[in-house]
Amino acid sequence: MNVRTLCLSVLYEGEATGYDIRRMCTEGEFAYFVEASFGSIYPALAKLEDDGLVTSRTVPQDGKPARKVYSITDAGREAFAEELSAPLGEDVFRSPFLLLARFVSILPQDLVANRVSEHLDRLTAERQQLDQMRPEDECSPADCWVLNYGREVLGVAEKYLRTHMHELINLSRADERKDAAE
Repeated sequence: MNVRTLCLSVLYEGEATGYDIRRMCTEGEFAYFVEASFGSIYPALAKLEDDGLVTSRTVPQDGKPARKVYSITDAGREAFAEELSAPLGEDVFRSPFLLLARFVSILPQDLVANRVSEHLDRLTAERQQLDQMRPEDECSPADCWVLNYGREVLGVAEKYLRTHMHELINLSRADERKDAAE
């Protein structure tokens, strides 16, 4: 999935500005699908508009610059369905934490213990955030399925880290005085 498809998915649910799309991609319900920056969202929206898949209107604001609000067209809805019908690409998973884990042997134990704790706190917070999203009775069956999938994935990662964190910490250097570059 690309930024174009992501923009169409947000607009399929209702009108939005580029800022709204970015916010939903970083902290909202679309944050788990595709990473998108302002530098990729606005060109995608411009191209979608040129292609007749979205329209925009300018909304004035008191004391602020006008907002450009985008809406999906019928052609955009059809294009979105076509893009969803295409073969899926592979899921992308990148983790700075796993890079740290890969090279844990060059790091001091206290540092590793702190990073493990921080990562565990992040996993727990992300899972709790999903737990607080839409009560089951307010979401569509598909939304509930996606939320439950996310909860399970984060729950398994959290459980594994809690169970095996000491193994990772023990793989690090006990001698705090040595420089990691040695």
